[in-house]
Amino acid sequence: MIEKSPIKFIPYLKSVIWGGDKICSYKGIEQTEANIGESWEISAVPGHESVVAEGAYKGLKITELIDTFGPELLGTSVFDRYDGKFPLLVKLIDAQDNLSVQVHPDDELAKQRHNSLGKTEMWYIIDADKGAKIYSGLNRELTPDQYVSMVADNTIEQALAVHDSHPGDVFFLPAGRVHAIGAGNLLAEIQESSDITYRIYDYDRRDAQGNPRELHTEQAKDAIDYTFHEEYKSAPADPAVADAVIAECGHFKVDRLLLDGEMQLSYDDSSFTVMMCLAGEATIEYGGGSMAMKAGETALLPAALTSVTLKGKATLLTARS
Repeated sequence: MIEKSPIKFIPYLKSVIWGGDKICSYKGIEQTEANIGESWEISAVPGHESVVAEGAYKGLKITELIDTFGPELLGTSVFDRYDGKFPLLVKLIDAQDNLSVQVHPDDELAKQRHNSLGKTEMWYIIDADKGAKIYSGLNRELTPDQYVSMVADNTIEQALAVHDSHPGDVFFLPAGRVHAIGAGNLLAEIQESSDITYRIYDYDRRDAQGNPRELHTEQAKDAIDYTFHEEYKSAPADPAVADAVIAECGHFKVDRLLLDGEMQLSYDDSSFTVMMCLAGEATIEYGGGSMAMKAGETALLPAALTSVTLKGKATLLTARS
């Protein structure tokens, strides 16, 4: 029987060409290499499975926990739906430079091409430098041939919908939506458990060996949703509401919690719950004890843990599948 307590994992810090120095200072940990662009907080992506940081299961991979406890960890519904696999990838992202313009395939196309889940995701802006931008969606309807032509002549940026970025902004990005994170953004990302990205445009940047980074123009052509929408930014969560749903789809439901004092949370055992502390400090109290959380930390509440009390003053996200 699984211990009914939250679980913290060791973050996987990823150095990338566009990364910066905000993640480690935000998390309060030492930065040992330059250009940390991503912290994979909870991952079951093969080769990058999260490892438990502390407690009774210290040193075990998340996949080993699932193998041992199955539905007690994942939840009865999630275990059956995803064939015993953890369905989400949870990250922090620091963009010191613009990320490439990219798109992700949906589940059907990803299964066909890569035997993988697709990637629908959401972003919550934690902090943004003055003038920071988010690129999400198109500012006009394109045809596939127009897209290919604009990539070829380096004008695809002109077709992107551009948004000013502010702390608390939410962007929901269904698979197929062209997007890029602009320089100056620190954000939380919750997505399907997939590392498949089709890079469309990369500002003619070079890798460490001086080579242009690979583009996936043809693969992306069949993955893009070319529909134009009037609005791509989600409506802001009401600051007067302590528990607000900020993203919901067939893959995940994300709530933003404003904790100021004490809050009771109760769940059924159909799904696990991911909890991210984005600002402030909180204590998770449960039947067997308590766990402290501070800004930049993430915990996994097993599905068997159906009731907790939060205390403190913090902004948190919770995600369930």
